[in-house]
Amino acid sequence: MVGLSLLVGLMVALSVGFIVQGMRCLQETGETQERMERFFQRPPTIEEVELQRPFLDRVIKPLVRKTARAAGKLLPQQNIENLRHQLITAGRPADLAPLDFLGLRVIAASIMGFLAFVALITRDGSPLRAMIAGAGVAGLGFYLPNFWLHRLISSRQDEIRRALPDALDMLTICVDAGLGFDAALLKIGQKWEHALAREFERVVTETRMGVNRREALRRMAERTDVADVKSFVAVLIQAEELGISIAKVLHAQSGQMRIQRRQLAEQKANQAPIKMLFPLIFLIFPALFAIILGPAIPAVMEAFSTLR
Repeated sequence: MVGLSLLVGLMVALSVGFIVQGMRCLQETGETQERMERFFQRPPTIEEVELQRPFLDRVIKPLVRKTARAAGKLLPQQNIENLRHQLITAGRPADLAPLDFLGLRVIAASIMGFLAFVALITRDGSPLRAMIAGAGVAGLGFYLPNFWLHRLISSRQDEIRRALPDALDMLTICVDAGLGFDAALLKIGQKWEHALAREFERVVTETRMGVNRREALRRMAERTDVADVKSFVAVLIQAEELGISIAKVLHAQSGQMRIQRRQLAEQKANQAPIKMLFPLIFLIFPALFAIILGPAIPAVMEAFSTLR
């Protein structure tokens, strides 16, 4: 009986070993097959890569951009450079070029004018009124992209203006810790996600590509078009020309920026009562008068009726 039990145990152990070894062989065979397939796999062609992109990126966006460029060429070209500067200051929204933006204005004017014309002529039936209204709405649609662009510029400049004092403090800490100026700029770009951090990263990238640091800083000041950034860049360039320590300059600039931020907060706090005056007069006071004097109105009207 003991010999039979040992024989059965040995057979079971051998069976388990064979099963494990077979599974390992299957796994190794599968991995080898995958490696062979990856090695002999044909690289995708340009057409296949292009067809893998979404339909919106392949067809719709290029068609809209081509139409916008064609429409933009019909407009006067005097303000192209000014428009290019505005688009750069806004952070190149949707990667728009000046001709793209001009074409966008034409397309918005055409679509809005046509829709207004169709809506009024089906409702009113007067072609003259529909044409006048359509022309007015088309003019509005022509200037709506400008309003959108100016809003983007204003919001981006406000974001840069708010982030500058904290960025200067961070620059000062990094330089005091032993980092170089370019490394400190790159550290801010890696730590934060806002417009100023991206501009700092771009300055470092341009410097690594061979652009002089002064020229890279001047370009950043032109792209942002913020007075505080321009003064900061001017002080940095002057300090580099005169051989002054950048750490001392950063300490002075960070202290000055903190004072300016405090003064700006006090200015906005002083403007708050004046800004609250109009909502109080036109929104809150009428409701208060209705609640307070409303119940007395029937009694006053009844008194006047008895006097008659």
